[in-house]
Amino acid sequence: MDVERNGARVEDGPLADQSSTSHAPVPLTILTGFLGAGKTTLVNHILQGDHSRNVAVLVNDFGSVNVDSDLIVGIEDNVISLTNGCTCCSLREDLVQTVLETLDGPHRPDHIVLEASGVAEPGGIAMAFNSASLQDRIRLDSVMCVLDAEQVFAYPGESPLTQLKLQQIAFADMVVLNKVGLAGPSTVAAVRQWIDQYFNNIRVFETDFAHVPPEILLSVGRLEAERTGCELPDGVRQGHPEFDSWSYETSRPMSLDALHEQMCRLPGTVYRCKGIVHGAEMQDRASILQVVCRRVEITPGLAWSGEPVTKVVVISESGTVAPDRLQEIFDSCLAPVHPATAAG
Repeated sequence: MDVERNGARVEDGPLADQSSTSHAPVPLTILTGFLGAGKTTLVNHILQGDHSRNVAVLVNDFGSVNVDSDLIVGIEDNVISLTNGCTCCSLREDLVQTVLETLDGPHRPDHIVLEASGVAEPGGIAMAFNSASLQDRIRLDSVMCVLDAEQVFAYPGESPLTQLKLQQIAFADMVVLNKVGLAGPSTVAAVRQWIDQYFNNIRVFETDFAHVPPEILLSVGRLEAERTGCELPDGVRQGHPEFDSWSYETSRPMSLDALHEQMCRLPGTVYRCKGIVHGAEMQDRASILQVVCRRVEITPGLAWSGEPVTKVVVISESGTVAPDRLQEIFDSCLAPVHPATAAG
C-alpha cells in the first residue's frame, strides 16, 4: 500500500504509542457507493461546511494514481490518500494503521471520513474497526451509501455491478440518492421502489450535487456491531466483481474537444473515467474530466498550483479493454506540437 499526506509519500512504520487513550473515541463515517455516484463531491461539502469540526479524510482510489484526492479542493492538511488496492480487500490492515497514525498525529481530528473506492464492499471495511482493541480509540459512527439515481438501472438486475450496489446499500445507515434532477421524478420513484424491494425502512435522502446537511452525516450515532456481519437480503449475492484500473499521465496539453469526443466513444465495459486534465484550450487552470457510463463532463477546475499535468484513471470490467487501446485513445487527444518558427 502507498499512503500520501499532502502529496508526500509516507513510509510505513511502527504505530505510535497507543497508550494515550484519555481522549474519547473519534467517530468514523464510511462513505460508500458505486463509481461516479458523487462521493468526492460530498466529501468536498463536508470539508467546506460550517460545522466547527476538524475532519480528517481518507481517500481510497482503485488504482496506482489517486485522482480523488486531487479532486478534493480547498483543504489539504487533512486529506490522506490510500492507493494500489481496495480498502475492503488488500488494504484493510493498512487502513486501520493509517487511521491510528492519524489519531496520533499533531492535529487530532474530531471526526474521520473514509471515502471508500467505488468498487468496495463496506461490510469488510466496517468489520476492520469492530475489534475490541480499537473501541477506546475509534467509534464506527455510520455508513452512508451514495447512489446515482440516473445510473441505478444502467445494468441488468443480475449484473455483478447491480449486485455490488445492493451490497453497498445493505450495510448503510442511509442512502444519499444523488442526481435526482438528472434522473427525473419517475426514475426516482422507480429507484425508491427498487430499494424497498430489498430493504425495509432504510432512510433515503434525495438531493442534487451531493448536498446533504452535515448534521445528518456526522456524529449520527453508533453503527450496530452485528450489522457488519449481517446476512444479505434474498436476491443479493455476496462477492466482489473483478475490475481493471488503468492510469494515464502526461505534461503535454490535450485537446478538450478531442477528449470529449473520444470519451463518448469509450467501450461500454468502461464504467468510470475521471481525472484532472491539462487542456490546450484552458491552460491557466485544470479541467475536470468525469465519465460515468455514457455521461461525459469536462468542467473548469482551479488554477494550477504547480506544473500542469494530466492525471486520469479508467476503471473497466476485467479483461475487456486492452491497455494499449486506452493508450491510443488518450494519445490521440494530445494537442499538436507546433515547431518553433525559425527567425527570418
